[in-house]
Amino acid sequence: MTEIHELSDILANQIAAGEVIERPGSVVKELVENALDAQATQIDILVEDAGIKSIRVIDDGAGITNDQVQRAFLRHATSKISSRQDLFRVHSLGFRGEALPSIASVADVVLKTAVMDAKEGTKIHYRGGELVSQTGTNARQGTDILVKDLFFNTPARLKYLKSQATELAQIVDVINRLAMSYTKVAFHLVHNGKELLQTAGNGNLQQVIASVYGLSQAKKMVAVNISDNDFAISGYVSLPELTRSNRSYISILINGRFVKNYNLSKAIVKGYGSKLMVGRFPIAVLQISMDPLLVDVNVHPQKHEVRLSKEVQLMALIEEMIVKCFTNQNLIPDAYDNYMHGKINDQIVPETDDAQFMAQLQKISGTSTNHVNPNQGINDDNLASAIDGTSRHLQFQNEATHASQEQTSVHPIMITDATDLKTKPVQEFAAKYRLEDNIQPFTEVSTPVAADEMQLDWNDEATTIDAPVKTGFPTLEYIGQMHGTFLFAQAEDGFYIIDQHAAQERIKYEYFREEIGKIGLDSQRLLVPIVLTYPKVDILKIQAHEDELQAVGLHLETFGDDALIVREHPAWFEKGQEESTIREMIDWLLRDGNITTKAFREKTAIMMSCKRSIKANWSLNDYEARGLLTQLSQATNPYNCPHGRPVLVSFTNIDMEKMFKRIQDSHESWIEYDNHPF
Repeated sequence: MTEIHELSDILANQIAAGEVIERPGSVVKELVENALDAQATQIDILVEDAGIKSIRVIDDGAGITNDQVQRAFLRHATSKISSRQDLFRVHSLGFRGEALPSIASVADVVLKTAVMDAKEGTKIHYRGGELVSQTGTNARQGTDILVKDLFFNTPARLKYLKSQATELAQIVDVINRLAMSYTKVAFHLVHNGKELLQTAGNGNLQQVIASVYGLSQAKKMVAVNISDNDFAISGYVSLPELTRSNRSYISILINGRFVKNYNLSKAIVKGYGSKLMVGRFPIAVLQISMDPLLVDVNVHPQKHEVRLSKEVQLMALIEEMIVKCFTNQNLIPDAYDNYMHGKINDQIVPETDDAQFMAQLQKISGTSTNHVNPNQGINDDNLASAIDGTSRHLQFQNEATHASQEQTSVHPIMITDATDLKTKPVQEFAAKYRLEDNIQPFTEVSTPVAADEMQLDWNDEATTIDAPVKTGFPTLEYIGQMHGTFLFAQAEDGFYIIDQHAAQERIKYEYFREEIGKIGLDSQRLLVPIVLTYPKVDILKIQAHEDELQAVGLHLETFGDDALIVREHPAWFEKGQEESTIREMIDWLLRDGNITTKAFREKTAIMMSCKRSIKANWSLNDYEARGLLTQLSQATNPYNCPHGRPVLVSFTNIDMEKMFKRIQDSHESWIEYDNHPF
């Protein structure tokens, strides 16, 4: 039998690195978190070849004294906790003391550091876990650490890295989350000399969101906040029209730490209710502050997951906050605005879901998805532009917006006194409209928009993006119907297109949601009972959920070993669809298992509203169409069907004028304009 022996420090650190340092992104995360714990206000991250060649992190934090530098590379050496009690009150991002020795054991590490007012700094060099040298050096306050040749002595780890595009995407994601967590810290991320992210560090979260996701996306984010005795939550959530195909755009930041928590993400989605389309998820950035005693961060090697002692209470608070956020807002999508943004985005980059994002990076970088060749470079110009487009296409948006403004700008005629009425521009303008009696060129007075509402000032802490906060449902005047599917209507502010099926589905949903809550008032006795046959195992499961079925007015009786009998059903069941409706309800229970009564009623209401609503290609007369619009205006949420699809979209008066080029700069003189054949 092999003797038991103690592992060497180098081997122990390499084993620890397997848990803490999985990829270049893990190195970046640990080093930047160390800088944040050192109270840095400016952090520069310089990466070469997606971190395989080198990673350099420079900060202006507190630094390390000369006598403690070598101690920092010892395993489980830390300045952040000192007793068992501190482990339950962790205020820092790191606390285990594993990061530096783990990194140094699998890479070549050079660290320069100095503290305030020190005459001399310290330079220390480790390679493969062994000390190479330690000398004095000139250094400013803070720390400058360079990591080269990552995994040079663990080729198996290097072999199983993904493509350079994938590894770079992970690094960008890490810095994006940290930038949103620490808005008062200026982050600067550079890859192969190309800037990928820069934040101002002025504390403005929405500006950081604009840097990460793009200005157009940030404008569709709504500020939220709520608090109770245990939690304080603030941040931004996207309007229901701005969604993604997965949860990766939901950032939950607990005491400054990005964590992955399915239940909290689920609470955010649940707060939207039926305002979200099925299978779509919002963009959200929530900063949650709580007593460290309520959160255990020592449950995951990389601290991505935490354990919350009052998770149910926090979930309810998040859901309440989202519900209140959208209660009084006008959520009608601007059709023209979405169309124009779609055209710009098509020219720049498609929606940045993970699969599309990686496919684009891999295509332009020419790298394989299976492994990394450390000597294989990336086309820096194309890759940098792709990262800019996918993670923060702010620069492209600004250029496109600027170009658009140049094309559509109109030079106004300024009149300050009576003498201005005799100037040539005014006379030419008056001559243009003299023969057109019905045109009143000065019937509207536009309200000037403040400069701080038109653009972002990256150096002004108080500046915020003008987020859409609209309230009230318009009074719609019916115009007509198209293809038996869409209704046209107008209001004072513009033109509306309504999906008639989605509109009645919303109306029916709210009706059935109320009716299902009135169990026991109305039921229909069956002349011929319905017999449902199921396997014995399903019969047992159905019997276990008897309370949920009775809560929606459905009473099942056992009929032999493998059958159930239904003698009556709620009166609101669709005639002729009783059996299929009951089977569908039972299927939910068998599939979801622990479905609550509330959720079961919700699903039932959605199903019934869909079955009993008018479909496409169904012609309505004027009376029916006007009645539908009247009922829609009285709905609690007239903006979305129960599945989250929009009920109506709008074209404002200005949108219509833009589409027909009634608002434009012709770049012609009035005489040339008058000679046109119109």
